[in-house]
Amino acid sequence: MEKFVKLTGVAAPLPVVNIDTDMIIPKDYLKTIKRTGLGKGLFAEARYNEDGTPNPDFVLNKPAYQNAKILVAGDNFGCGSSREHAPWALLDFGIRCVISTSFADIFYNNCFKNGILPIVVSQADLDKLMDDANRGSNAVLSIDLEAQEITGPDGGSVKFEVDAFKRHCLLNGLDDIGLTLERASAIDSFEQKNAASRPWA
Repeated sequence: MEKFVKLTGVAAPLPVVNIDTDMIIPKDYLKTIKRTGLGKGLFAEARYNEDGTPNPDFVLNKPAYQNAKILVAGDNFGCGSSREHAPWALLDFGIRCVISTSFADIFYNNCFKNGILPIVVSQADLDKLMDDANRGSNAVLSIDLEAQEITGPDGGSVKFEVDAFKRHCLLNGLDDIGLTLERASAIDSFEQKNAASRPWA
């Protein structure tokens, strides 16, 4: 998993509450178990017209936001089903950070396991960041996970809290497999001792 230490990029505003995982990645895209290629389906029902052409009114289709790395969203982001395809689609599109006042628990945890930083802020801070995100090509935010700080285009900053273990995993690029591999020598030692003491097993 790619490490997340610092991220600077365009932040797209999506001031919609209760964005569920079906809106993030519609069920038509759930046939694959690959983590790549899902970016094209991100917010598909809002992003494309019925004939498949891009909807020019959707934020990620606007020229200033087509390469957004950060999403500033309304409350209760990622509610609905537990599909892990939702963070896969965000990541494949290029979004590494989502900022909201709250997240659904399963989506929130899935983000950390896939290299995405979900940041919870107060409504007052979200309003400031949403205003920053509405600046088009000037909507650049910097996220410093080590300092736990978001810096806006005018230099103003917002502090955020994050679980220490989840922070450690992102800073070091550790998913569940990576965490297991950190214990590889201890696991090997146990297996050798176990084989010696229980050769019949």
